[in-house]
Amino acid sequence: MEKFTKISGIAAPMPMINIDTDMIIPKQFLKTIKRSGLGVNLFDEMRYDGDGNEIPDFVLNKPAYRDAEILIAGDNFGCGSSREHAPWAIKDFGIRCVIAPSFADIFYNNCFKNGILPIALPQEQVDILMNEAQKGANARIEVDLEAQTVTTSEGEVISFEVDAFKKHCLLEGLDDIGLTMEKVQAINAFEAGVGATRPWV
Repeated sequence: MEKFTKISGIAAPMPMINIDTDMIIPKQFLKTIKRSGLGVNLFDEMRYDGDGNEIPDFVLNKPAYRDAEILIAGDNFGCGSSREHAPWAIKDFGIRCVIAPSFADIFYNNCFKNGILPIALPQEQVDILMNEAQKGANARIEVDLEAQTVTTSEGEVISFEVDAFKKHCLLEGLDDIGLTMEKVQAINAFEAGVGATRPWV
């Protein structure tokens, strides 16, 4: 998994509450087990019309936000069904950080397992960042995981909280498999010991 340390990029504003996982990646795209290729279908029903043409007014179709790395959203982001394809699609699009007042628990945890930093902030601070995001390419927001800060283009610094273990995993680029591989020497030693003392196992 790609490490997350610090990013400085364009933030896309999506001031909607209750953006659920079906809005993030509709059910017809859940057949794949690959983590790549879903970015083109992120927010599919809001990005495209019935003929597959882009809807110009949708934020990620606007030239200023096509390369957004940060998403500023409303309360209860990622609610609905517990599909891991939702963070897959967000990451594949190129978004590495989602900032909102609150997140659905399963989506929140899935983000960390897929190299995305979800940041929950009080509404008044989200409002500041939402206004900043409205500036488009004229403003870049910096997110520093090590320092646990979000900095606006005007230099305003907002601190955020993050679980120490989840922070460690993101900084080191460790998903569940990576965490297991950190213990590979101990696992090999255990298996060798079991093989020597209980060869019938």
